[in-house]
Order: sequence, then structure tokens, then C-alpha cells
Amino acid sequence: MPYSLALALAAAAVAFAATPLARALAVRVGAMDRPDARRIHSVPTPRFGGLAIALAVLAVAWAARVLPGPARELDPLPLLGLTCAAIPVLVLGLYDDRYGASPWAKLALQTCAALTLTVFGYGVPLLTNPFGPAIVTGLWSVPLTVLWVIALTNAINLIDGLDGLAAGIVGIASAALWLTARGHGDFYVMFIAALLLGSCAGFLGWNKPPARIFMGDTGSQFLGLTLSALSLLENRKGTAALTLLLPLVALGVPLADSALAFVRRLVRGQHVFRGDTRHIHHRLLEAGLSPTAALLVLWALSAVFGAAAVLLERLPHSWTPVIVAALGVVMLSVLLAAHLRARARRD
Repeated sequence: MPYSLALALAAAAVAFAATPLARALAVRVGAMDRPDARRIHSVPTPRFGGLAIALAVLAVAWAARVLPGPARELDPLPLLGLTCAAIPVLVLGLYDDRYGASPWAKLALQTCAALTLTVFGYGVPLLTNPFGPAIVTGLWSVPLTVLWVIALTNAINLIDGLDGLAAGIVGIASAALWLTARGHGDFYVMFIAALLLGSCAGFLGWNKPPARIFMGDTGSQFLGLTLSALSLLENRKGTAALTLLLPLVALGVPLADSALAFVRRLVRGQHVFRGDTRHIHHRLLEAGLSPTAALLVLWALSAVFGAAAVLLERLPHSWTPVIVAALGVVMLSVLLAAHLRARARRD
């Protein structure tokens, strides 16, 4: 615990100190997020905040690897794999934040990043089976890994629509994964999770409402990739019977929002990569909540999902369907309440 706390504090300090530099760079090169129909903010806001987050995670991680402490004993390959996968994603994110990149270019690079992770030992060796033993994936491990990385990376990107929302949700999910990893002694997961939590906390000092900088695609893509890698590490040991269920639950809010957006656009015949104003944070705003109130609701909802993931790691597996069903009811209740209230306000 003290070592993880020190890592989190170091990452928070680096992210907080580096964010103004990233903001100045964004202003200098014109990487500004300008208001439109889908945006909540009313003034142009610099992007590139993800640079500070990535620097905090990777720089502190590699510094910890060479300084005295438990991290020196870690296998360097997973960290090297994450770094190699993250750098091209960061480069494309910077380009996208300044000039704009096509969804297909992002998808291609996300696929390459996922394949890079598999080369360094990341994967989905097992799949959860609530009614029996876990399913060995075999040759399906690589395509499942690619799908997981793409899904989670884009989920974080889609949820990044309110000041402080994506950073807060990733921080909460990282804390939940840290607790589940602590339960079965996976120090590597605790190591990365502490860095993610700290970097998000440091960035929130500048990104909380009203935000002075956005993380941009640079940040959301990096956070999504790192969270997907972290959750794949989580599945290496100890929780084999639950495999991806724990991170799936901990990250339930962005994943559910992303899945609903995909289905909604598909049903309406819209391009699945084209943004809209029907995400969960938009619905809460339509229901009359202020941006800060909507943010707090979604943070609280994410905390409920994170706590459920921690409970799943500690309770007998017979409780799994009950908890998952209860979370589904909670999520649907929030969406229905927001829809009904927004409809009443329109009427």
C-alpha cells in the first residue's frame, strides 16, 4: 500500500506539472477544441492533455524500474510492450487533435497496438463461463485481445464528453482493479493501476469543471489502450474463472454507453463512427442536470460498478449472475429516469 501510494502521488505530481506545458503547446500549434452542437463547452479549449497523462504513467513507470524498490523485480517485457503499443497511438492522437484523423486510421492503429501487446505476452487465455469452468480460448486469444483493446479504447473515447468525466471514470476503474489485484497478489496490475489512478488525479486538477484543457484523442486513446492492457494483465492469474468479467464490470459505464451508441446508430442506419448527442451524459444534461451534477452522477455510477467488481473477486461465483443482473437494472434505471425527465421537460 505505501509503495502504491508513492507511485500514485509521483504520477499525480508529474501529470499536474506537465499539463500546463501540454496546454501551452496545444495553444501554440492550434490544437483547440471548438464548440459545436455536440460539445458542452462554449469557448475554444486546448487539447493535448493526454500528453501529460501518458508522460506521468510511462515516465514514472520506467523510473520506478531503475530506482530502488519492488518495481525493480518486475519483468520488463509487459511494460516494454505497453510502451511500444502506446507511442504510435499517442502520435496519431496528437495528429488527430490538431488536424483530424479518419476513424479507419484510428481503427487500424488500435489493431496494430493490440497485436503489439500480444507479442509481449498480453492476451485472453480464458473466457468466463458463469455456468461452469472457464473456456480456454486457444487460437481465439489473439482476435479476442484485438476486439477487447478496440472496444475499450473507443469506449473511453466516446465517454469523454464532460469536463473530468473520462479521467474520473478511468481513475475509479483503476482503483477497483488495484483492489482486485491486491486480493490475489498481482503486483504488476497494482503497479500500473496506481500509476493510472495518480495520473488521472493529477490531470483532473486542470480538467475538472470548468476545464482549462481537454485530454483530447491523445488522452482518451492512451487511457483506453492502457486500461485494456491493465485488464489483460489482470487476467493472467488468480481470477482465471472470472477472466474479463472483473474489468468488464469495473468499466461497465463506458462500455455500456459505447455498446448502446453502436446499436443505436446501426438501427437508425447511421455511420457507427459518427458522433451524436445521445450518450449517457447528454441524456443527463437533457434531463436538467448541470454539467457538474451529471459528472457526479456518472462518477457515482462508476463507483458502484467498481465496487461490484471488487465484490465479485471476493464472493463465491454463484453470486456472479445476481450482481451482474443488479448492475444491469441500475444502469437501465438511470437511463430510463433521465429519458423520462428529459421528456417531461420537453413537454
